[in-house]
Amino acid sequence: EVQLVESGGGLVQPGGSLRLSCVTSGFNFDDYAIGWFRQAPGKEREPVSLISISDTHTYYADSVKRRFTMSSDNAANTVYRQMNNLTPEDPATYSCVASYHDHWLWPPHAYEYWGQGTQVTVSS
Repeated sequence: EVQLVESGGGLVQPGGSLRLSCVTSGFNFDDYAIGWFRQAPGKEREPVSLISISDTHTYYADSVKRRFTMSSDNAANTVYRQMNNLTPEDPATYSCVASYHDHWLWPPHAYEYWGQGTQVTVSS
């Protein structure tokens, strides 16, 4: 059974930081690209970042470049995303996704596996 389990969301003040984790199982982690989509209330789901596990190449949306950083722990089948300098534009449900190909900027249906999502709230 394929599972992607996110954690690390929560409430943070503007300018604060959070680290999201996505623990995966049920597929060959090394062969996949793992990333995150986010969806805020009333807005479309959008890609945020992606890491190709095989070569650690990373992709970031322009809105999060230089603030968010992805990394992976291949032994633990886990990816992390460090989010710094969070702004009022960042609150959303963040979902971990997995794709056999580097489908950066492809629509959501291109990703084979999805987690349940974790909520990030930014408020003073």
